[in-house]
Amino acid sequence: MKKEIFYWDKPGKKNTDKTIDVALKRAHALKIKNIVIASCSGDTTKILLKKSKNVKIVSVSHQAGFYKPGKCEMSTKTKEFLRKKGVAVYTGTHFFGGFGRAIRLTFGGLEPEELAANTLRIFGEGVKVCIEITIMAIDAGLLPYNKEIIAIGGTGEGVDTALVCLPKHGKDFFSFEVREIICKPRIR
Repeated sequence: MKKEIFYWDKPGKKNTDKTIDVALKRAHALKIKNIVIASCSGDTTKILLKKSKNVKIVSVSHQAGFYKPGKCEMSTKTKEFLRKKGVAVYTGTHFFGGFGRAIRLTFGGLEPEELAANTLRIFGEGVKVCIEITIMAIDAGLLPYNKEIIAIGGTGEGVDTALVCLPKHGKDFFSFEVREIICKPRIR
């Protein structure tokens, strides 16, 4: 099989439209109907929503308290808007940053979850984000089991990475499959 992979010059928000376009093109070619996207404010999800047709979207945001204790980054108004449009919005503990992160922040050291996250970052922040949000969404029951999905994530704001994945639950992390890289930045 021969497929095209897109590489962006640099990571970041400027790649959002192109990333969503190539991800949707690949979803259409593979007849994939489920897309999971990282979106803290909801802005990238709104862009995907405008451009997509006949796909189920799961929008995964940072956990509450990620930047400010007790606060969610996505406003209630945005969550309500997206849900009315049929988007499943999920906010929960990061798969690679739960209890292990609490231990590191309190006592120092490196926990297995963060070791896995940092290993995935070798391929780029967006690759790590795509895998993490996919596991979070499937563990929440928001993605179908044993069906290919498209995962869209990024570096900082916006999105710059898209993958075709066969997701597995967190407990089955080592069975997770990244089947295709659709796009990613060339530089971390």
